[in-house]
Amino acid sequence: MPRKAKQPRIPPLEPPYDAQAAAALATLGPPIQLFRVLARRPDRAHAVASWGRYYLSRQTALTLRQRELVIDRTAALCGADYEWGAHISFFAGKAELDVAQLSSLAAGSPSDPCWEDPADRALLRAVDELHASCDLTDETWDGLAAAVGLEGALDAILVCGWYHAISFAVRALRLPAEPGTPSLAGGSVRAPTRSPAR
Repeated sequence: MPRKAKQPRIPPLEPPYDAQAAAALATLGPPIQLFRVLARRPDRAHAVASWGRYYLSRQTALTLRQRELVIDRTAALCGADYEWGAHISFFAGKAELDVAQLSSLAAGSPSDPCWEDPADRALLRAVDELHASCDLTDETWDGLAAAVGLEGALDAILVCGWYHAISFAVRALRLPAEPGTPSLAGGSVRAPTRSPAR
């Protein structure tokens, strides 16, 4: 008999946390379900946090908006409702993504009229091509490198690959959406609130 879709295959840790798990969670961020699953092995949680300290910071060669375009589109292409909802809820406003752009990220195309900035279109084309073929044509590479620079292009490829792994994990683990987060299929894309860029 199949498991209930709303029941995680690996249960997230629940408080009270032991000292090692609490320290691991402190490095990851708010105690969302994914982080509580990762913290079941504190060494794994610390390793993930180390990766995130670069890619989710201002140190990356991508802007917050560029990074979120890559993450959101990757989550959408992978059908990762959990990751989509978590990132849209927390970062869409900071990335200044409007409702038309969120709808396009979920089910549209880089050629949709809401993508007026050529850099946005180049990033989305690259994500779509990486997802479809695990490679970039010379034309797509040239467009990506022109839009975000060589270092930004490498960071975009690595973020796309990392969020494929995260999408695989949240789907295979059957993590239910965090409370109050939007769904890819649920039509709950809403106007984000603006907040200062991180």
